[in-house]
Amino acid sequence: MSSIPHKTENGNEIFDSATKFLKEFQVGKLLFQCNAGKMKGIPVMDIFRYLFCLIFSDRSMYMQRKTGVFEGGFCKNTVYRFLNNTKTNWQRFTTLLSARIINNFMKPLTSDNRKDVFIIDDSLFDRSRSCKTELLARVFDHCSMKYKRGYRMLTLGWSDGNSFVPVNHCLLSAAEDKNLLCEASSYDGRSLAGKRRRQSRRKATEVMLELIHMAQKSGLSAKYVLFDSWFSSPKVVAALKQEHGLDTIAMVKKSSKIKYGYQDGRFNIKEIYSKNRKRRGRSKYLLSINVTVGEEEIPAKIVCVRNKSKKKDWLAILCTDTSLSEEEIIRTYGKRWGIIPISAFYPLYRYFFNTDFFQRANIMN
Repeated sequence: MSSIPHKTENGNEIFDSATKFLKEFQVGKLLFQCNAGKMKGIPVMDIFRYLFCLIFSDRSMYMQRKTGVFEGGFCKNTVYRFLNNTKTNWQRFTTLLSARIINNFMKPLTSDNRKDVFIIDDSLFDRSRSCKTELLARVFDHCSMKYKRGYRMLTLGWSDGNSFVPVNHCLLSAAEDKNLLCEASSYDGRSLAGKRRRQSRRKATEVMLELIHMAQKSGLSAKYVLFDSWFSSPKVVAALKQEHGLDTIAMVKKSSKIKYGYQDGRFNIKEIYSKNRKRRGRSKYLLSINVTVGEEEIPAKIVCVRNKSKKKDWLAILCTDTSLSEEEIIRTYGKRWGIIPISAFYPLYRYFFNTDFFQRANIMN
């Protein structure tokens, strides 16, 4: 079956490339593992191939049907039922597919000396016009520095410095009731939709560890985890080191409440910075000190660098792998900024996993 009209050369190329991709990575078996299989009727792969090719075409399903170029052997309700199936675990599907792409295609092309990393980032999923969407919340936008209606999209990705592959993701509502605008509808806590609703009300740091555990369970591995200061609490660093065996390279919060073990005492990052003499000249970093993190006293190295945006300001990067040099820590953390922006994957996520996430029975499930 042709998902895209074969009247154009571009349509043929897209269909052939999509078919080759789906066969090479055995996407059909992955869909079956994630409860997307069917006992009878239109094969799941025909619907999935159509949706996959539709992203790269210049017409929506509505316009294809309206202009008479729709060649799919199914009706639109079949597509909607496939997308709204509450039993399909899309979060697991993206994790398994990413693991297969990375392990079978990316890593054989990557040198063992290259440091592959997990990257955690969150972005605003804006729903400013929504009023009654389920679990709608007031979310702080770090770009505009204002609260907006919507959700936080927490995304886990894998990178080797040159390529970036999104692994899995989830939508987060408000962890505190004061920022929650709409309550959740009644649900069965044992169902997949119920688990997604409970996940959306948890803290981002807890969900981050869950996404990493899911990725490791699927066969993915990396040497380091990169994230910004919003996730760099001592508990998170300790959990990644002790429970998941991963070293952290992260930006440090300039908070007076977070203290590190240094010179037989405990000090915050500002106190440590003021106690030491900085490097002068054109050095790539201002200061490098060895500290311990958390009650577990995990050895770590903090490297302070100049803030290029503000000449009088400085930034601190923490690394739990003390064997790395300061230049290597800075270079490795730079992989977090050399990736495709998470927002670039919004069209793909919104199309495959529904735009009205919380209004429907499955929340990104």
